[in-house]
Amino acid sequence: MKHSLAVKGLSLSQAQSISNLCYQRALEITNQLSGLNNAKKVISVEKKEYDVQTAKPIPTNVVALLMEKAKLHGTQAFLMTNIKAKDQLLTDLKRAQFTPTIEAPVKPDFVQAKLQGAVNEDWGWDQLSVTELCEFLEHEAYAAHIGQFIHKDSILDNLRKELPHVKNLEWMEIESGKKTPIIITTHHTSEQLLKVHEELAAKHRTHEMRVNYFKAKVKNMVTEENARIAKENGIEQGRVNAENERLNNDFRMAYKSYTDELAKEREEAEGKRQDDIKNVAALRIEVDARYQDVVNKYLADLGSEEPKA
Repeated sequence: MKHSLAVKGLSLSQAQSISNLCYQRALEITNQLSGLNNAKKVISVEKKEYDVQTAKPIPTNVVALLMEKAKLHGTQAFLMTNIKAKDQLLTDLKRAQFTPTIEAPVKPDFVQAKLQGAVNEDWGWDQLSVTELCEFLEHEAYAAHIGQFIHKDSILDNLRKELPHVKNLEWMEIESGKKTPIIITTHHTSEQLLKVHEELAAKHRTHEMRVNYFKAKVKNMVTEENARIAKENGIEQGRVNAENERLNNDFRMAYKSYTDELAKEREEAEGKRQDDIKNVAALRIEVDARYQDVVNKYLADLGSEEPKA
């Protein structure tokens, strides 16, 4: 907003008083020029005359009056503009928000640990060579099929349990009331079945031992690999924790420095704002030369002792 505020000049109270006086004088002129007419009108009733319209011709000093009124309004507008300008300056200063010139430190992006997942037995079996895997599958097949033949409730087990109970002779009724003998001849002995069992059991143990060897090998590889992974994960997590702690400490130090500097800057800005408010509050209206005669006239009416331009 344009203004004529300066260190020297009219105080706001003087400006307001002069503005009021200008308004009152301009109102007088307005009233003086209102109701002008071109003729006086008189009516005669029973030999008595009555004014119907009072004569109010244009004053001989109408030009001077209009020029004075215009000057008064111009002076008043000038004074009120500067009064408002000073009020606006003070309002802006009082409402001014502190804007720091420094930026707050950005919270760091903390490091994420790159941890390895644990392995399972599928991984362990993948570690075997093709030859080892083929050997395992071969021994597993032998152990499985031999085991199926000799274990409890297997073919051989049932044969061994049944043999002692096989009779030498049985009878079958072919005709009613007549039984015919059935001759039974065993083709195994308990000793033979035992021998077969022992031979197959020995082979089963051999193949099963090899199967168990590979299973144990896989299990041990998985255990060792997971132990290695856990160790490396521990090292990685420790490194990440240390790095994040360093980042966090750096951020805390930077934020402490920022808040200290911010408080200092805020204090300085507030001090400057208060000084600006004080300086603006002390500003006066430097009267433009074109309004000086009107201002001088009313200053005299106010009894002002300020020097006239």
